[in-house]
Amino acid sequence: MLRFEVSVDDLLRSRFALSPALDLCLLLRSLAGLDRPLPPAWAGRLVPVFERLRRETELDAFLALQTPEDGPDFVAPPPRGLGQTWADDLASIRATPPETARPACAAATGPAARHPRVRAVLDSPDAASRIAGAMDRAWHELLAADWPQLRAVCERDVVHRVGVIGEHGWAAAVEGLHPGIVWRAGGIEIDFFRGGTVRLSGDGLLLIPSAVVGHVAAHLDDPWPRTLVYRARGTAALWGEQEAAPRPDALTALVGRARARLLLALDAPASTSHLARSLAMAPGAVGDHLAVLRGAGLLVRARSGRSVLYRRTPLGEALVAGTG
Repeated sequence: MLRFEVSVDDLLRSRFALSPALDLCLLLRSLAGLDRPLPPAWAGRLVPVFERLRRETELDAFLALQTPEDGPDFVAPPPRGLGQTWADDLASIRATPPETARPACAAATGPAARHPRVRAVLDSPDAASRIAGAMDRAWHELLAADWPQLRAVCERDVVHRVGVIGEHGWAAAVEGLHPGIVWRAGGIEIDFFRGGTVRLSGDGLLLIPSAVVGHVAAHLDDPWPRTLVYRARGTAALWGEQEAAPRPDALTALVGRARARLLLALDAPASTSHLARSLAMAPGAVGDHLAVLRGAGLLVRARSGRSVLYRRTPLGEALVAGTG
């Protein structure tokens, strides 16, 4: 079991962030067969591109650094916050000092690392920069087109978790990350990890929602802060593990297909831009539909920082519940 000892100061310093680089690494690991298999629709679209990139770039050097359990930290630098972009991550990877990358490259001794082409990259003084170039190609050809939708799912997850913290407290928010995570006696316990007791020592916990992680992952070693990476709400539909939403024929007949999709998507508060990205709809059309639903008493809106968030009213909740 892994247990995080949590103080009041830790709660004050705990925060959320997004990590494009980490999601790219997780996707590449899945494509290479090191993590959970991709759903058929994703595999059919991405595997041919992945195999071509392995031929055309130095992506095999990145893959040679991966073990069945994890990969080196320099290919997924710690994110600074919710505004983290791939450009931020790429700049950090390219700036990795040779003395930081060298131990990880030297430790790669598996069959892939022994290939002359791969070994030449790993032994080069600019290994980090060359691996970063291959990752950049992989980002743009494998993940960039889907990232706005995936990011919107993760951002909506953060809005939901912050709402849970405000209404029910940190214990409920933490236990909602995964059924195997519990808050017990001033600490966070994860029964399916090994690691003993880890003291956060007032630095807080970094929480990263991911659209690609299988269930939960943890970072316990520097340079990362103590981190939990968890599966964002709404990700299952993207992976084809369930229908994206129920098919309430009566609700669709009543309010129309687009408005029914919006009502069903608002199981947590969301902004117009989040809804547009996650549902792949035009922002203007989303705004028009939200105005109609709000006028009908099915939604309310409230400002949260710079965003205006919509949520279902009790009438809207009853309407959706009656179509399940």
